[in-house]
Amino acid sequence: MRLSALALCTAIAATGLLMAQEKAIDTQRSTITIHVGKSGLLSAAAHDHTINAPISSGTILESDTRHVEFRVETAKMTVKPDPRIDAKDQSTIQTHMEEMTLETKKFPEITFRSSRVQKLADGQWKVDGDLSLHGATQPVSLTVKQTGDSYTTHTVLKQTDFGITPISIGGGIIKVKNEVEIDFQIFARQ
Repeated sequence: MRLSALALCTAIAATGLLMAQEKAIDTQRSTITIHVGKSGLLSAAAHDHTINAPISSGTILESDTRHVEFRVETAKMTVKPDPRIDAKDQSTIQTHMEEMTLETKKFPEITFRSSRVQKLADGQWKVDGDLSLHGATQPVSLTVKQTGDSYTTHTVLKQTDFGITPISIGGGIIKVKNEVEIDFQIFARQ
């Protein structure tokens, strides 16, 4: 009788652990897209940019105590090709992003780690956590929605909150906006 009760308790505990296991983020399907705008007197002569920030690794815990964390290697971030921009200018924009904005050699990673996940409604959560970027860590709060097997959110961050000075040309007649918009679509590996 005792052996059966012990076996039952062990089976229940093992089932609970299996249900609460972290799942790896599917780095092939998941995307982080950053939208960078321009401002200044001659901003019409410049172009907005879209940046792909591939997730290098991360995990999602899908249980009552939800949790998410991920890592992006800054050297793998790329400015999406724009047919309005010639190849030379495209290369210059990429170099400026790597060397002047992100300083990829000095700050090789961007990380996010949730500290609290609160259910707002079916398929919707408020996720609080810490974003580390460019040597600074700041708290962020996101509203995350689940549609099928993907988690999505949109947020706006200020570059200066992370010690980044937006690029400015010609004394500010063309400059990058301080605020960048970020879209996340994250899938857990099945």
